[in-house]
Amino acid sequence: MKTALQLLLLLAVAAVPGSLFPQRQANPAVVTKYLQDNPDLGPWLDRVQLFDVYSSVWFSAIYLLLFVSLVGCVTPRAIHHAKALRSRPPRTPRRLARMPQHGTIELGPDTGITATTAVEAGARILRRRRYRIDLRDADTETPSVAAERGYIKETGNVLFHTALIGVLVSVAVGGMFGYRGQKLVIEDEGFTNTELGYDSFFPGTSFSADSMIPFSVTLNDFDVTFDRNPDSYGNPIDFAADMTVQDGPSASSRDEILRVNEPIGFSGTNVYLIGNGYAPVVTVRDGDGNIALQGPIPSLPNDATYNSTVVIKAPDARPDQLGFVGFFLPTAMVDENGAAFGSDPDPMNPQLNLNSYYGDLGLDSGVPVNVYELDTAGLTQLNGRNLPDGGIVLSARSTHELPEGKGSISFDGLKRYVALDVVYDPGKLGALVFTTAALLGLITTLMVSRRRAWIRAKTLPDGRTTVEYGLLARGEDHGLAGEALKIGRALTEQFSDEIDRSRKATS
Repeated sequence: MKTALQLLLLLAVAAVPGSLFPQRQANPAVVTKYLQDNPDLGPWLDRVQLFDVYSSVWFSAIYLLLFVSLVGCVTPRAIHHAKALRSRPPRTPRRLARMPQHGTIELGPDTGITATTAVEAGARILRRRRYRIDLRDADTETPSVAAERGYIKETGNVLFHTALIGVLVSVAVGGMFGYRGQKLVIEDEGFTNTELGYDSFFPGTSFSADSMIPFSVTLNDFDVTFDRNPDSYGNPIDFAADMTVQDGPSASSRDEILRVNEPIGFSGTNVYLIGNGYAPVVTVRDGDGNIALQGPIPSLPNDATYNSTVVIKAPDARPDQLGFVGFFLPTAMVDENGAAFGSDPDPMNPQLNLNSYYGDLGLDSGVPVNVYELDTAGLTQLNGRNLPDGGIVLSARSTHELPEGKGSISFDGLKRYVALDVVYDPGKLGALVFTTAALLGLITTLMVSRRRAWIRAKTLPDGRTTVEYGLLARGEDHGLAGEALKIGRALTEQFSDEIDRSRKATS
């Protein structure tokens, strides 16, 4: 157990680098940028797998050692407990007065209660109090009963540690054979559950593409209801994505409503709604008058009014590649200084505010780049608030001509998009079952007390009978004194009833 606790602490310490350094599984682009920004330190960190902490050799070794340690701890303990369940309660100690809780009851010679009768009465009382009893020395002058209860406490302890092993196995199964992916879906578009269909995809170490259910989803419409009360104006009330889903290529399609915390399930694979925003529809023409880019461009919301950042890249523009960066306002207004700001999350006056650039966008170098960022270091700026031509301000159905004959950009319309999180975790059910079992085992261990009780009776030469009882707890038990009081009171009442019945029978 000490080894298991030390390994558990070591596992917690080993997980710390995963929060200090970017992880390749979560965001490979950030790891690549870190390596570029730290050419001396980065490669050394990569050699010791600090960018892949949770799948590293050393983290896996600690995880496996913890698993082996728990198995080595629980197995002999479970075998010992199984034997204890079948064993007899311990023999009655010679001196019960040394027990933490003890008492003595004296019965007069005229009561008619013998030592054997007294012990049998005590056995019935202990049995009613859920003790497992064992009568001893019944044919002698000092018969006794040994009793014990609380075996379920150790059962809960074994269950708790066994369930921890089950949780580790379930998490390992999920990490090995499961996968997780994110996909941004714009209205009237969809995707099929294939590895190449995701914007970002994180497979398990033993992932197989054959485990992917070939379902498909299409976003028909996305509706957001905002609060219009003055005290909470603009707060979202409900998000509802009207989806058409299909379980497989040959399956019939059906309509589903996807909401927050109400995923759509496909035989163990769940699709969650985790985000949403606006996607302005733009058309970019290059200097030759050809369409270099056309379609919806997702924007990233920055606040509750959906004021969003926008990055537009047109690598096919000629003779120079074009890039735009700025912000989108669903309901644009202008303050007294002439600066535009958004006042409402609903698109009552949508507007694009952009700066334009031309040059090499860096998309042909083979290095992964963030589609929501534009590196302007090597670009030449065409439009901006501080330039003679000013910034680009586009309202719906408007067009702006770029300086120097570089082309134009049009704001053609507006769509919504949703961000989906697709999760397949084959160990999820097992983790739920074993976590519940561990919780039940822990509650049982904390709530149940392990106690032992003994009652011994002896008939003295003058005809009196003494009944002596003692109690002992396995571990700290603040309720042992109360238990002793209840047993003593029950014995007294039992003997009083026996005496009354004996006297009635005599009369």
